[in-house]
Amino acid sequence: MLDFDDNLPKPTDYPIHGIDVSKYQGEIDWNAVASSGVKFAWIKATEGGDHLDDRFQANWQGAKQAGVPHGAYLFAYWCRAPIDEAMWFEQNVPVEDDALPPVLDVEPTPDSRTCRRRLERDSTVAAMKVMLEEMERHFGKRPIIYTSIDFYRAILADGAFADYPIWVRSTKHNPAVPYGDRAWNFWQYQADGTVPGIDGNVDRNAFSGDQTQWRAFVDGQTAVAAAARQGATGGAQAYAQPTQAQAALTQPAQTQAALAPPLSLAPMNGSGSN
Repeated sequence: MLDFDDNLPKPTDYPIHGIDVSKYQGEIDWNAVASSGVKFAWIKATEGGDHLDDRFQANWQGAKQAGVPHGAYLFAYWCRAPIDEAMWFEQNVPVEDDALPPVLDVEPTPDSRTCRRRLERDSTVAAMKVMLEEMERHFGKRPIIYTSIDFYRAILADGAFADYPIWVRSTKHNPAVPYGDRAWNFWQYQADGTVPGIDGNVDRNAFSGDQTQWRAFVDGQTAVAAAARQGATGGAQAYAQPTQAQAALTQPAQTQAALAPPLSLAPMNGSGSN
């Protein structure tokens, strides 16, 4: 059983829960996943500029056919030109109006066999900017940033990309503890969860809002993408005057961020991606 901070909301206090998956979950029975109450899924698509997750296409189609709201994520590889990574992602991920926004997964990768680069803040922020802007241009939706605690503190804690929705990893505490006053939109709270339809463990996540905000967000994605595609408004302009759906991301329904001070950084044992 998960044990979180007594004085802060726990994952069970949020009504909307989902998963993120990759090839490591193997073949997934998406109908069983949908029947279990899972409300959303993010699916690993690409890593770097030439790797496509072996199960991406099957997972994308399976989630779509089962009616599970779904989106794709790009796992950043820090030894490749960022525009190459964004374009490879675009080559492999369908542009669908009703898909969830794309995700840029940013984490340090000290155990990588091919890219043990030390991340410097300025160059890392610059690379992220290239990828995020290109993803938004292509998909017509503002991307979500996924981050681990160590990456956040080293690169993002001073306010970088504060106008982007954020998906945070925190498997021991409410995000208010490790992320301070940064308002979060999605919370990855468990790496060893179980869900019907999936053999073995899977990451579990919570949305920061309530049922009404979630419905508005999901329903609004079609309109946001269609407007951007038709040229009525660009992705960045659309978020300057947010629709109800966009507001569900930019104004999450949790206000506990200032209730606890940040902890000192502890090493992470594994990444938030699969």
